[in-house]
Amino acid sequence: MSFRLTTRPGHPTFVDLPWEMPLASWDIPRLVAPVRGISRHVVRFVAYGGAMYALKELPDPIALREHSLLRALGDDGAPVVEVIGTVTGRRDEADDELEGVLITRHLEFSLPYRALFARQATEQVWEPMLDGLVELLVRLHLGGFFWGDCSLSNALFRRDAGELSAWLVDAETAELHAQLSDGQRAWDLEIAMGNVGGELLDLQAAGEVSDDLDPGEVADELMGRYQNLWSELTSDLVFPSWDDHALHQRVRRLNELGFDVRELELESVGHGELRLHLTTRVVEPGHHHRRLLALIGIDAQENQARRMLNDIRRFRAHLERRDGMVLSEQVAALRWMVDSFEPTITRVPESLRAKLQPAEVFHQVLEHRWFLSEQAGADVGTEAAVDDYVASILAGLPDERAVLGSPPTGSIPRISSSR
Repeated sequence: MSFRLTTRPGHPTFVDLPWEMPLASWDIPRLVAPVRGISRHVVRFVAYGGAMYALKELPDPIALREHSLLRALGDDGAPVVEVIGTVTGRRDEADDELEGVLITRHLEFSLPYRALFARQATEQVWEPMLDGLVELLVRLHLGGFFWGDCSLSNALFRRDAGELSAWLVDAETAELHAQLSDGQRAWDLEIAMGNVGGELLDLQAAGEVSDDLDPGEVADELMGRYQNLWSELTSDLVFPSWDDHALHQRVRRLNELGFDVRELELESVGHGELRLHLTTRVVEPGHHHRRLLALIGIDAQENQARRMLNDIRRFRAHLERRDGMVLSEQVAALRWMVDSFEPTITRVPESLRAKLQPAEVFHQVLEHRWFLSEQAGADVGTEAAVDDYVASILAGLPDERAVLGSPPTGSIPRISSSR
C-alpha cells in the first residue's frame, strides 16, 4: 500500500481513509450520501464533524491538473467549489496501481439540477437556472477560463433571494488563458448549448420535465442571454466629453450586476466625444476594503471602499484626459484624496461632523450626486451635491459619533497616506 496525499491546512488530513481500496468498494462509517448529480467518475462523500467532502476518482495527471485549475479560479474569487487536495500514487495491497483522487469541500445548501426540477415546477426552475449558468460562464470567460464542458451536470446551484446562483464543480476539460478569443468563447458557448439541450431532453424522456418545455428553445435562450450579458459587461460606450454622468451610469450598472471595474480606458474619438472601454472582473469578499486601505490608508467598509475606488478611477481618467499624461494609481489616489475626498468632507459644516464617519459621508454624497444628476439629466457636480445633501439629509440624522461614545473634536479627520 502506498499513496501521496496533499491537502490544504485547516482541513482533515484524511489519513484514516482506506486509500488502498478503489472508492467504489469503500464501506466505512464516514461515508454519507447527499443529493448528488451524475458523474462520469466514481464520487464518494465523507463527513468530518459538520463538514462534508467530495472525493472524485480519476487518473493522477487529470486530478493534479483539475486541482491546479480549481485552485487558480478559487484564488481569483470565481464561483467554484473549494479544492482541498489530491491523493496520487495509490496502490492496493497487491501493489496494483489505483487511480488518483481529487478532494473538494462540498458546497453547502447546493443542489444538482435534477434535484431542483424534482422539487419545483418546470416553469419555476428553468429560467433562474439558465440565468445562473449564463452568469457563471460569463464570469469564467472574463477570467480567461475555457470550460470545455459547460453543462447543468457540471455545476451546482444555490438558492439566492429567489434566484439561483451556479458554481462550477468539474474542470477536467478546462483551460486557463490570460484572455479568451472570441472564437474560444463561441466554441465554449456552442458546447454549453448542446449539453443543456441534451440534458433537458433526457429529463423529458424520464418524465421529470414538462413536455411544454422545448430544449432547443432553451439552448437558443442560453446563447441570447449570454450575448446580452457579455455585451453589457464589455461593450464600449461613446459619450460627450463633458458628461461624466454617463460614465457613472455605466460603472454603477456593472456594480449592480455584481461585477467590478478592473481598468478604465478613455479615448478621444473626435467631435467632443470619448469612447469608454472597461475591463471587468469578479472580486473576492473584502477585496475593495483591503485595496483602499493599502492604497491610501482609508479604512472603509466594503461597499464604501468599492464606491471610492470607482471614484478614484473616474478621477484618474479625468486627470489623464485633461493633462495629457499617464498617472500611476498611487499618485492618482493621493490627488483624489486632496482634491476630492477632503474638500467634500471639509464642505460639511463643523456642527454636523459627528453625524457619520467621513467615508460614509463621502459615499452618501456620491449617492446623492447620482440622484440629483438623474433628476437633472446631467452631472450637477460635487459642491452642489454636498450642499443639498447636508441640508436635506445629513442635518436630520442623529450623531453616530456620540452614540459610539467618542465626542466630536470639531476637527476634520485627516487620512494618512502612509501604509
